[in-house]
Amino acid sequence: MANFNKVILMGNLTRDPQLSYTPSQTAVVDFGIAVNRRWTGQDGQQRDEVCFVDCRAYGKPAETINKYCKKGKPLMLEGRLTFDSWTGQDGVKKSKLRVTVETFQFLPMGARIAEQSSPAEDEQQAPSDNGPANDISNSKDDIPF
Repeated sequence: MANFNKVILMGNLTRDPQLSYTPSQTAVVDFGIAVNRRWTGQDGQQRDEVCFVDCRAYGKPAETINKYCKKGKPLMLEGRLTFDSWTGQDGVKKSKLRVTVETFQFLPMGARIAEQSSPAEDEQQAPSDNGPANDISNSKDDIPF
């Protein structure tokens, strides 16, 4: 029997991450992410659907998400579905699916990031012509090797 459990999501955090620690001092962060889907119905009307997903990360990724993310921040993540079940305080058995995050990537906050780019940042990304490796006129020989 073949098995494959992989989830890739890209969306916005629905709440600030909640950091806690296990008894062995492993960081655990819980957060929610909203993933939007837009499609056109048979009647030609555009429709929106939002899927709210609970997520959990462990260790260093948990600390990083807690430090740099907040409600509304876009995030791309990869992980696996995990089934949690427990008995509530009222004695009723409860369960839910959650994504256990394995890797993630921060995403820019839309077009506002491009507008905030400064000339200094653009210069850092441009190749430099100042170094001796790029300046052939500084060489003492005609042969560059």
